[in-house]
Amino acid sequence: MSERLELTGMVLSAVPMGEYDKRLVILTKERGKISGFAKGARRQNSPLLAAAKPFSFGVFECYEGRSSYNIYQAQISNYFERLSLDLEAAYCGMYFLEFADYYTRENNDEREMLKLLYAALRALENPRLDNLLVRYVFELKAMVINGEYPEVFCCASCGSKEDLAAYSHEKNGMLCADCAAAAPCEPVLQSTVFTMQYVVSAPVEKLFAFAVSDEVLREFIRIQERFRKTCVDRKFRTLETLQEILPAFAWKPGLWR
Repeated sequence: MSERLELTGMVLSAVPMGEYDKRLVILTKERGKISGFAKGARRQNSPLLAAAKPFSFGVFECYEGRSSYNIYQAQISNYFERLSLDLEAAYCGMYFLEFADYYTRENNDEREMLKLLYAALRALENPRLDNLLVRYVFELKAMVINGEYPEVFCCASCGSKEDLAAYSHEKNGMLCADCAAAAPCEPVLQSTVFTMQYVVSAPVEKLFAFAVSDEVLREFIRIQERFRKTCVDRKFRTLETLQEILPAFAWKPGLWR
C-alpha cells in the first residue's frame, strides 16, 4: 500500500467524474501541480463536499496512485468566500487559477507560485485595491517566477542603467533616451519603470502593497499585454469571459492611449 501523504495546496479546478466523484487539480507546496480523485465528494454528507471546490486552500490527505492521487480527507484553512460576493473579483480569481494551471508542472518546485496565487486572491478580497492592477501585477510576477520577464533594470539595447525612458516591444525591454531616439518604441513615465522594477524584484509578501496613478496603470497594462502575448501561446477561457462581462478588462490598443 502506498504511503499516506499530507500536501498543502490550493484547488485550481474541480471536474465531476461519474455519479458522485470529482477530479481535482491541486497546486501543492510539496509536489507541484497534481491531479487527484475525491471519491464521493459530490454526496451531500461527504467530508470533501466543501473542500473539493476551486479556491479551497489547506492540507489534503491522500495516497499516491500510478497516475494520480486519491484524496480522502482535507483540512481547509481558507475558502476565499468573499470572492463570491464580488463578480469582478470572482472571475479575476478564476483567471488566476487558470493562469497558474498553465504555468505549473507536477514535481516542480512551485512554492513561489502557490504563495503568489494565495497573495493575489487575498488582494482581490481587499476592497481598497484596484482589481485591474492586481491582475497585471499577478500576471507579470507569475511570468517572473517562470523565468520570463522584460528587461526593466537597464537599457535592452546598450545596457545603460541611466535615463530609462521608453519601452521596446521588439527588444522586450526598456530603452535609455539615447537608444529610444533611434528605435521603434513608446515613451514611458519614470513611475512606470519603477513600478515594473518593483514587481519584478519585490518578494511576494510585499507585492500587493502599492497603488499607481491612472496614467501609470495604462502604461503598465499596455506593456504587460504585449509582453504576455509574446510569451504565452494560449487563450484563457476565464479571461475571455471576464472581458465579455467587464469592459474595463478588455484591453484595446486605442482604448488605453
